[in-house]
Amino acid sequence: MNKYKLIALDMDGTLLNDTSEISSKNAAWIYKAREAGMIVCLSTGRGFQSALPYAEQLKLDTPMITVNGGEIWHRPHVLYRRTFLNEGIVSRLLELAQKHETWHWGYTVDKVYNTEKWLEPGQSPDDLHWLKFGYDTKNDAAREAIIQEISNWGGLEISNSSPTNLEINPGGISKASALQELCGLLELDMSQVIAVGDSLNDIAAIREAGLGIAMGNAQDAVKQAANAVTVSNNEDAIAHVLEHIVKI
Repeated sequence: MNKYKLIALDMDGTLLNDTSEISSKNAAWIYKAREAGMIVCLSTGRGFQSALPYAEQLKLDTPMITVNGGEIWHRPHVLYRRTFLNEGIVSRLLELAQKHETWHWGYTVDKVYNTEKWLEPGQSPDDLHWLKFGYDTKNDAAREAIIQEISNWGGLEISNSSPTNLEINPGGISKASALQELCGLLELDMSQVIAVGDSLNDIAAIREAGLGIAMGNAQDAVKQAANAVTVSNNEDAIAHVLEHIVKI
């Protein structure tokens, strides 16, 4: 019997190739994993609306983790928990983006805002409930300065989904914490979980899962944290992983 019961799949840079598609081979092996009794869980920094079409494509009626653990879903459209950034935080995060002249974005429940499409005139960040805030810049010094300042505030999780960005969630919220909650709901142990990913927002889950797998295209810190490294996201990596795990 397969000791692994749940596989948590990051999306961008992991399940999806560089054209944001699920390969037919990845889809076929996900179907085989489900037929063998495994729970397939999308675990992503994306918001629900952005992740949903892929869950529907795979015909998944299973738990989802979105916005880096800011939302946990029993199954698509059935929310279990949602955690917002504290009031006032987004205004401070926005000030940092403006100070360092970085691209920025923020997730609310219904919408994604960014540098080009921010709030309406007269609207304050405190008028909305925010799930996540992000920065993107190729300026390493600016990125490090932002990390340093936010770290000094305390109470926030700092990760990334690419080498040039930063993603900010409420303290204690991560894909790993969400997976732990899901294990409680599903009566599983983290030792029965496989976590696959490529970026720093995956690293805690990869460390805490029974089997943590880094993508061939993963950041070096993720590879170092993983039990194994697979091929890249353009080489049917999820199929490659499942071929070695699923007992048909």
